[in-house]
Amino acid sequence: MVALIRQAVTWLERWHGEAPQRSPLPSSITLPPVAPAPWGLDATRLMEDLDPVVRGSYNPWHPGAMAHLDPPPNPASVVGELVCAWLNNNMLAEELSPLLSQLERRLLGWIAQRLGLGEDAGGIMASGGTICTITALVTARHQRGLDGQQACLYASADCHNSLAKALRVMGLPAAALRLVSTDDAGRLDPHRLDQSLEKETDPILAVVATAGTTVRGTVDPIGPIADICHRRGLWLHVDGAIGAVCGLGGQRHQELVAHMGRADSLTMNPQKWLGIAKASAMVLLRQPQALADTFSAPLAYMEPARIAHGGDCGLQGTRPAEVLKLWLGLRQLGQQGIDELLDGALQRAQTLRQALAPLPLAMPSGDLHIVCFRPRTAGSSEAWSRRTREQLLDQGLMLSRPRYRGQHYLKAVLGNPFTGMEQIAAVVDTISACLSR
Repeated sequence: MVALIRQAVTWLERWHGEAPQRSPLPSSITLPPVAPAPWGLDATRLMEDLDPVVRGSYNPWHPGAMAHLDPPPNPASVVGELVCAWLNNNMLAEELSPLLSQLERRLLGWIAQRLGLGEDAGGIMASGGTICTITALVTARHQRGLDGQQACLYASADCHNSLAKALRVMGLPAAALRLVSTDDAGRLDPHRLDQSLEKETDPILAVVATAGTTVRGTVDPIGPIADICHRRGLWLHVDGAIGAVCGLGGQRHQELVAHMGRADSLTMNPQKWLGIAKASAMVLLRQPQALADTFSAPLAYMEPARIAHGGDCGLQGTRPAEVLKLWLGLRQLGQQGIDELLDGALQRAQTLRQALAPLPLAMPSGDLHIVCFRPRTAGSSEAWSRRTREQLLDQGLMLSRPRYRGQHYLKAVLGNPFTGMEQIAAVVDTISACLSR
């Protein structure tokens, strides 16, 4: 095994050295053989099989990779992923992950306290934000005694599609998602929320506030929303998949997601901004015992746990120890590194926004490190966004093209620490040239 890993590292050094020169998206894809060979392959042949996989993959290491919330991975988290695979522990039960189960409880407890959820807070990791959201909402429904009832869910009109998926998994109709209109800044309007809740006749399983919307990076006014939920006795869930990591930063970052700790449940994805290798996502609760109360089922084939088996605290049974790469990545970053990642992304977004401001663009405001825009002439956004994105890609600059409120926008996510002024200037020059045609 060690010899194979050494050879893999040698190839990885080569691939990594070439990454800044390879475009974010490959120009062509060649699939390797998928069926097993008649006889097992040696290390060299295995690496040769991997080569087209690497070259045909999305390349987050390129400084022009600005399309999505997928930054290059933190080096220590990559090492953590390797060690995690070698250990092959299973977070299903404590006897299958004796130290790592405790590490997950300890680290997530620390994170939950840091975010303001309280001394008893904690949670569990899961494979992505959608699973975390489903876990939180199923827990909310159970804790509110609404199992089997046709309850409804309130959220911003700009909420993530994982809420719709959660309702489907929970056996609720699409109409159970009550979308509240936003203000001009894209934030959920607390007054309209309160009015809608007053008129609601169905049981309410939760209200969802978003700390970082996907298209424009808006943070809902969590404080006023929490006031409403507290007054009405409602469960508040904060979708902090994008922005909750700001709560781990300094005071200036925490202010971007103020009052987030007043939530009953919260999701956070360190993979989206801190560069922890995927998947790195968690659901945190003010009262984490609610997870076991909701999901616990007898594990008759396991020794009893001191607290609760990981498999009793969420949807997943078998689960890798993803806490290892999160813990190791945070240890490598330190508080200074976390602050620098957050500051760098916010500064790059501000620089791009200021550079685009003189151009004839509709550019919705945002609170985080996301910038989206389209021509002010709304009717031209479809063809213009497609053509401009292609021209950017030709230069190794990758932006995404989301559809928002009936129009296509170009979107830049400035979380890639290798993106510099050269790339930002090239984006602005290309946008300006495409607007003049």
